[in-house]
Amino acid sequence: MKKQNKQAKPGRSGFVSIRWIIVFAVLVIIVGAGLFIFMRRGSGAANVLGGATGLYTVKRGPLIVSVTEPGDIKAINSVDIKSEVEGRTKIISIVDEGTFITEADVNNGKILVELDASDIEQKLTEREVRFLSTEAEYTDANESLEIQKKENESKIKAGQLKIKFMLMDLKKYLGETLAQTLVQAMANPGSTDNKIAMLVNDPCLGGEALQKRRERQTDIILKQEELELAINKLDWTKKLYEKEYVSLNQLEADNLAKATKEIALEKAKTAKELFVRYEFPKQAEKFLSDYEEAKRELERIEARARSKLAQAQARLKSSRAKYLLQKKRLEKLQKQLKACVIKAPAPGQVVYSSSTDRWARRNRPIEIGADIQERQKIILIPDPSAMKVEIKIHEMWVNKIQMGQKTKITISAFPDKSFTGKVIKKSPLADPTNWWSNPDLKVYATDVCIDGEHDFLKTGMTAKVEVIIEKLQDVLTVPIQVVVNREGEKICYVLNSQKPEPRQVETGAFNANFVEIRDGLTEGEKVLLNPPLLVESEPEQE
Repeated sequence: MKKQNKQAKPGRSGFVSIRWIIVFAVLVIIVGAGLFIFMRRGSGAANVLGGATGLYTVKRGPLIVSVTEPGDIKAINSVDIKSEVEGRTKIISIVDEGTFITEADVNNGKILVELDASDIEQKLTEREVRFLSTEAEYTDANESLEIQKKENESKIKAGQLKIKFMLMDLKKYLGETLAQTLVQAMANPGSTDNKIAMLVNDPCLGGEALQKRRERQTDIILKQEELELAINKLDWTKKLYEKEYVSLNQLEADNLAKATKEIALEKAKTAKELFVRYEFPKQAEKFLSDYEEAKRELERIEARARSKLAQAQARLKSSRAKYLLQKKRLEKLQKQLKACVIKAPAPGQVVYSSSTDRWARRNRPIEIGADIQERQKIILIPDPSAMKVEIKIHEMWVNKIQMGQKTKITISAFPDKSFTGKVIKKSPLADPTNWWSNPDLKVYATDVCIDGEHDFLKTGMTAKVEVIIEKLQDVLTVPIQVVVNREGEKICYVLNSQKPEPRQVETGAFNANFVEIRDGLTEGEKVLLNPPLLVESEPEQE
């Protein structure tokens, strides 16, 4: 019964304000108290009831449970024009509110708002200078990197060729096989020490070294044969001289020729020895060292190339980062400058954003010279083909509001017209805008769409929405003021033998005028419209 009693209290409020509910309750109490006193003084029941006007006959029929709230009309879909300029700027021109934007205006780029761009233009000039400087640095770094790459390629190629040529010189001097063997032996440090001199007699020796060794050996053989011929001739001359067939001069000449051949043979032998002991190892060491030095030089070239390439790449990366940063900042300023001129994005009627907010309309109106913050709405262009009413539902009704519930809508500007709609949105949280003014009043923003298209409806018009919560058929109903509380029970005063008798009832659904009686009354009974007892407050729930 306590739960039912709590349901009856909000039923007296309906859609009226709390203040009017209190006034209405006080009037009911006063009338009831006066009737009770009058009856106590002994007046007859018939006189007390005042005829048929003080009674209500319990009826069975339909009961529509609904909640009615006022709200503002807005477009379901609208284009919001906001300031995209960072920080704060001023409006220097704006199209008149109410101007209708056509498709031709959109196609022709009709200007709706112009914002002050003087500071942006000054910053843009400075930024362009910086951008050009960093662009030049970036271009130079990019070209320097390409130059460095080509230079590295050239130097590395030259180093590789030098190694190739040094190896060819080594092979030319020692021969292909011996040179290759010697190069492979160099992989083990110390493996070639004191061994190069021995290669002169290696059977695999070839190239210039073999040729020179053969030349030295051939020269020795020739000089030796010449010496033998000179010796034979001298011996023959001696015999002839003893028989006086030749002169002394001839003998001395042949003796001198023999001595000359002996000296030439020694000289040839010495040349071969010098070649074997000094010239061959020296040349072999030189060619081998040149080959190894060429390899080390290539390593140094490659290391320097990597270092210079890394430096060039780092410089390019740094200059590119600066370039992209300056480019981004320049493009941002260019975008900011472009954002100072706002063109029509879609057709529709121009509505200033401050016109939809009472506080903004009074304190921060949209007008020429007004300060505008970034992301602040300036203009709304609503789509009139689909309109809605924004209402706020009291917390005692919010759980009964469901998506798709049917509604009846009346608009203040068109009182002779009726509209229908349905609930399309309900906020899950209480509206924070009411917390500062009345923290005890919790309301939830709810959107109700208006069925059909109505060109005459405008954003900002006021309307009243009746949300149909429930439709009951064939139920007993009585006026809501018939039911009173007495000691935590629901009581109706039923006329019995011309005397009102209190009777406990069970109530159900209710609206602003009628309440369902589930038990305690029967159809056709008459109840007092103005009960003789004061309405008592229900004890608080623990």
